[in-house]
Amino acid sequence: MNKNQKKEKRAFVTLTMAGWLLAVLLVFFPDMPGPTHLMDMIFKPLGKLLEK
Repeated sequence: MNKNQKKEKRAFVTLTMAGWLLAVLLVFFPDMPGPTHLMDMIFKPLGKLLEK
């Protein structure tokens, strides 16, 4: 990366830290629900509402 690519560097560091944090959380809490469980919690009531 060049010196003048500050936004790209910030995005790279942010994504790297987020990945590192998720990896550490999965090591300590292996039974942690994944993102599909979150989406299911959000959209399941909406699906039931739309069925009626």
